[in-house]
Amino acid sequence: MKIFFDTKSVKDCDVKVLLWGKGSRFNAEKWASFLNKEETEVLKQALSTDKDAAKKGHVLELWGKKTSLLVYGIDAPKDALQWQNLGASVAAKVQKKQKVAVLVEDVEQACNFALGAELGSYRFDKYFTKKKEEDLPQLEEFHLLCEKKIKEADYKDFAALANAVRYGRDLCNEPANALTPEIFAADIKRLTYLGLKVDVLDKKAMQKAGFNLALAVAQGSVNEPRIAVISWQGNKKDKEFSCGLVGKGVTFDSGGISLKPGAGMGDMKQDMTGAAVVVSVLKALALQKAPVNVVGVVGLVENMPSGSAIRPGDVVTSMSGQTVEILNTDAEGRLVLGDCLWYIQEKFGVKKIIDIATLTGATMRALGSEYAGIFSNDDGLCQALIKAGTLSGENLWRLPINEAYDKMINSDIADMKNLGGANAGGSTAACFLQRYIQPKVKWAHLDIAGVDKEEKGRPLTPKGATAFGIRLLNEYLKA
Repeated sequence: MKIFFDTKSVKDCDVKVLLWGKGSRFNAEKWASFLNKEETEVLKQALSTDKDAAKKGHVLELWGKKTSLLVYGIDAPKDALQWQNLGASVAAKVQKKQKVAVLVEDVEQACNFALGAELGSYRFDKYFTKKKEEDLPQLEEFHLLCEKKIKEADYKDFAALANAVRYGRDLCNEPANALTPEIFAADIKRLTYLGLKVDVLDKKAMQKAGFNLALAVAQGSVNEPRIAVISWQGNKKDKEFSCGLVGKGVTFDSGGISLKPGAGMGDMKQDMTGAAVVVSVLKALALQKAPVNVVGVVGLVENMPSGSAIRPGDVVTSMSGQTVEILNTDAEGRLVLGDCLWYIQEKFGVKKIIDIATLTGATMRALGSEYAGIFSNDDGLCQALIKAGTLSGENLWRLPINEAYDKMINSDIADMKNLGGANAGGSTAACFLQRYIQPKVKWAHLDIAGVDKEEKGRPLTPKGATAFGIRLLNEYLKA
């Protein structure tokens, strides 16, 4: 689907969409340039008989032989997110049409509407071989008509964000056999064409650098691990990075020796969502030419059971020098993140870090699919991220970390254990990560378990992988 911005009516449309209701500035005079006489008469008659046409959420559908009309009842949406949701809803309804035009009021409205349309029309059809052509989405052209001419530059940042979200969803929807750590790292390396700097550490380089925790997770798999370091320097005057991002990239999580139940294990191909989000956020910043300096580190591993896999009861020395007793090999994400958190501080000296991961079932059980959990050592950073989440529609809820939770991960034979107990699993996992945060470094941990996959489908997040966090972090980093 391609987005077009026009100031005049578009010929040969399959569907024309109008927005009408309380607060709308549209009138018959404006519609006249958008509709022909026959369409205008049909619309007038329909509006006169449909008393609910102007109510928010109501859709008046007038399906014609040549051109169809859709009238969306609106209640003067005021924020960007509402326009995005409306755009997504429209795009979802007209997927079987090829050319659609929408009459909008201003540039900002048009850009948000188009962004929503791009996100809402996302599909992952790569592996279908027997679907008939008519069963696939047909939408090719999505035109936004506005009195004021919309320049390409007006939509540049929106288009970049849409590109990044769709890319992130593609990564998360890929099956694990098509996205091993090696394949994932190679795909990240490809992004250098955008001006991103990408360094990939193979197993030997990881051993030299001291990624012992990440290597321990990976040692049961025939697919060797990788660490990818991605950086964007949009502010050439400043050599330092204002923010570091760390993502969990477990390309498949069987649980290892602590094997997961078979039911639902296929979803564990998405245990790399945190890494996909970090990579996609950096791709968005590069496409937007954002004047910020951000570096990301993602740990790419596969957690499998075998004769060489790490065992419950083993003790591993992390890159930081702290020792970890492995009580459960299915609590592996925090191990990968621990080394990556330490590395990004040592290598780049970042003073502000955000990590993101599908980390704990406990957070998912607490918040379901409505919110991601946020844990932080800094109130200002936490509130800024929560605000960005509200604006982007990717909502965060703060959960606690304190000394009592931290004591729950003390080990009898090592500095810490990788499991805190039966309760407060999200908080104890966050406390584990906090032990790898150096003094005076502001840090936030986003646990996106539960929001990484959409089961039924919503306007901006069709069924499947959501890549939750890309819009949120883009909003925060550009603020």
